[in-house]
Formats: sequence, C-alpha cells, structure tokens
Amino acid sequence: MTKYAKRILRLVNQSKGHMTAEQLFLELKKTEPKIVQATVYNNLNALCKEGLIRKLSFEGSPSRYDQIQKHDHLICKLCGAISDMQFEDLTGRLKERLGGEPVSYDLKVFYLCPKCREEK
Repeated sequence: MTKYAKRILRLVNQSKGHMTAEQLFLELKKTEPKIVQATVYNNLNALCKEGLIRKLSFEGSPSRYDQIQKHDHLICKLCGAISDMQFEDLTGRLKERLGGEPVSYDLKVFYLCPKCREEK
C-alpha cells in the first residue's frame, strides 16, 4: 500500500463525515504539497477495489467515501447532508428472500433533515 493510500485510508476511517475526493485532496495537500488530484482518485479507486473503504454515490451529488463498517445512511433530499444510522440488520430477511447469502446491501433513506424541514 502506498503512503498516500495509507493516509487516505486513515482520513476516511477517522472522519466523522463522508468526505469527497476533493475534500480528501485538500486535506492531504496541507501536509503533502506536491500531491495531485489524480493520485487521490487512483488511491481511492484502489482502496475501494480492495474493500478497505466504500464509495457512496447519490444522484446530483459528488461521490463520498466511508468506512466499511456496516451502517446505513440518512440523506437529506434538499441540502444533501448525510448522517450515519443503525437500522435493524436485514441480512437474515434478505437471505430468506434471495434463497442465499446477499453479496452486500446498502440502505439509504432519503428524507428532509430537521434544518430543511424548519426552513421549508
């Protein structure tokens, strides 16, 4: 694993939010002034492919990167805010319905966050 991949993995795993590639690039640039965006994208793709991080894609929003620990997400349809949420584990139910083990699943719940509900 490259030194940049290690730093990106650490940033993603320590982040309280869901950082975009641009945010990761800007954060790395503080300590690695010679880093270029292509390096960040290449390492993010490699980390995703290795299953060390996961990529979150939502329509109309840049991809974000997250820890691989099982958890679900709440996404505000107006402002795009993303929050982690723990819902009931559906693996057993999915296994029954599919007649076998699911490869993976990602539950995303779209809603209006409290701030957007108040403003609306």
